[in-house]
Amino acid sequence: MSQERAEGQGQVEGAAQRNLTPVVLALVIAIMLAMLDNMIIGTAMPTIVGELGGTEHLSWVVTAYTLATAAATPIWGKIGDMYGRKGSFLTSIVIFLAGSALSGLAQDMGQLIAFRAVQGLGAGGLLVGVMAIIGDLVPPRERGRYQGMMAGVMALAMIGGPSLGGLITDHLGWRWTFYINLPLGGAVLVMLALVLHLPKRRSPHRIDYLGAVLLVVGITSIVLVTTWGGTEYDWGSAQIVGLAVLGALSLVTFVWSQTRVAEPIMPLHIFRSRNFTLMAAIGFLVGFVMFGATLYLPLFQQAVQGASATNSGLQLLPMLLSMMAVSMIAGRATTKTGRYRMFPIAGGALMVVGLLLLSTMDTGTSRLTSGLFMAVLGAGMGFLMQTTMLVAQNSVELKDMGVASSTSTLFRTVGSSFGVAIMGALFTSRVNDEMAAASGAAGGGADLGSAALDGASLAALPDQVREVYEHAVASGTQLAFLVGGVIAVAAFVLALFVEEVPLRGGPDDGPTDARADEDRPVVEPV
Repeated sequence: MSQERAEGQGQVEGAAQRNLTPVVLALVIAIMLAMLDNMIIGTAMPTIVGELGGTEHLSWVVTAYTLATAAATPIWGKIGDMYGRKGSFLTSIVIFLAGSALSGLAQDMGQLIAFRAVQGLGAGGLLVGVMAIIGDLVPPRERGRYQGMMAGVMALAMIGGPSLGGLITDHLGWRWTFYINLPLGGAVLVMLALVLHLPKRRSPHRIDYLGAVLLVVGITSIVLVTTWGGTEYDWGSAQIVGLAVLGALSLVTFVWSQTRVAEPIMPLHIFRSRNFTLMAAIGFLVGFVMFGATLYLPLFQQAVQGASATNSGLQLLPMLLSMMAVSMIAGRATTKTGRYRMFPIAGGALMVVGLLLLSTMDTGTSRLTSGLFMAVLGAGMGFLMQTTMLVAQNSVELKDMGVASSTSTLFRTVGSSFGVAIMGALFTSRVNDEMAAASGAAGGGADLGSAALDGASLAALPDQVREVYEHAVASGTQLAFLVGGVIAVAAFVLALFVEEVPLRGGPDDGPTDARADEDRPVVEPV
């Protein structure tokens, strides 16, 4: 009887895996769309500016998307928990596709920025929806495998995005960097409408509109502080100080309001779990390090190691491939053993080592050496990328899966904004200081007036001035990565306090987990 039962169980599990395949494929495409969009647009920006003008508003094409994504993420998570995951996810896809179509039709920079914000609103739902749906369909014990796959897709998007954007722009025109989303997103929409079957949870609820407004205002203000501070405005300017005060007051009021409403948009009780709180904080730190590194490594490679813009993207392969491989290995190991505590600890340690190694790079560092350093950093991020989401989801009840996923995503997004801004400010300040010092010593001949030069401007410099600039850039990246290493130490220390809580869905689960699995939605075959 036990053998027959085992065979029957195996057949059920095999059928479940087959039924999940089309859903997972659609989710993979969805997460790739959200990740690819900013990667593709980067290489198309020079062409876009050449046609639409508005160079002074260039950064807003990216900032509008990121800002809308960050602000919308927790709202999408709460809507999914309240009214059902499927409807909210399909709605976010429609909004994302509408924003993509409108962006492709933009006739000036103002329109493009506005339509990119619409795209970002949908992208927030894509990012949180994918993780929350996986959380609904797959027990935590099995979830590591799928989330490792999603991390691999993210890494592939980061690797192939710039090259794909250049290819599309050169052969089809920059508008197709947006139009390409339409057939892919349409396919996702149809597939999920047909094969994804989740329970409808709609019941009498009240949306916390005040909390949503306070959260959006708070996040927007903080992101603008990190985006504009030291660039558009001085850190001590009235604009930056005013935004910082507005952001702080809005977020404090938001936290207070969440204790007073019946349906909070971000239930504070999820932070009672030590593991969830730790994963949110570690996710913030991972976002800080990851996006800072991927932005300033290419600057070092182009200015100091002489790589072209295209080759500098390819030279990130050691970091991205290492991150992808380690993430998938960690996911499979978690699925097999049910244990995960060692992964955030190992990830934090490797991030510290990788960033400290990168902080030693100078004008004599070879591409092979820098590639090895990047691989160490990538391995650290690979251990942390999806483990943080897995542990966060396992730390809450199924009814809070959406807000847990959205909150984790939100912390990582805000962390990335801080990382880019703070590491960028340090980099720019150090390079400008070095150039100013060299200018004084050389009687003004080395005053470039900027911390960033394009390839053509760099090639046109006299040899002596170019060497000074290379040393200045190397010094700037050393400082940025050193600060990143300090941030990574904090992530490592936090990881030491993670508890090994059993993952739901394992073979030794008790009655509570069995009941949870009975309520778990199923996926029906086409």
